Amino acid sequence: MKQLVITISRQYGSGGRILARRLSEELEIPFYDKEIIQKVSEQTGLTEHYIRQTESRPTGSFLFDLYSMTQTMPLADQVFVAQSKYIQEVAKHPCVIVGRCADYVLDEHRCCLRVFVQAPLEQRVRRAREEYQVDAPHVESYVKQQDRYRASYYNHFVGRKWGDMGNYDLCINSRIGIDQAMAAIKAAALAMDG
Repeated sequence: MKQLVITISRQYGSGGRILARRLSEELEIPFYDKEIIQKVSEQTGLTEHYIRQTESRPTGSFLFDLYSMTQTMPLADQVFVAQSKYIQEVAKHPCVIVGRCADYVLDEHRCCLRVFVQAPLEQRVRRAREEYQVDAPHVESYVKQQDRYRASYYNHFVGRKWGDMGNYDLCINSRIGIDQAMAAIKAAALAMDG
């Protein structure tokens, strides 16, 4: 792989993170997900817990805006800028990056395959319950809420609609199976790199 970077955006519970991890192993290139949080925590002095909360907090809440008004740059914006810089740095070499608006951050990257992974709600609920061990009274509501948080974060920082197929090079439904979805993404990546 020359310069190819693959970004994986995904619905909660779609298996996108699993696909990304397996894809990086198959292609023998680095995988970045929570590693981005760790690096940004080191650079900013913010806790990893706070950074995760920033990513999953819907923007535009009154209390968040009130708190943000006391800062030179809102902390959420500081986190986004720090993550964007780190993503641009790791994208100098082939890798797979999960989430964090990487498809947008690398918009000018000449060899970036932008992927969005989705799945039927019932499969996502099952994966959340069985694989992610989500212990919420209403797992379906929890899954939908996670998607709303992701959409809010993406829409706020990117100014585009999260999940809109026009933002991606490849949209894939993991209901076809994780192995089949991975094969399709790998084929697209190899075709793009060639």
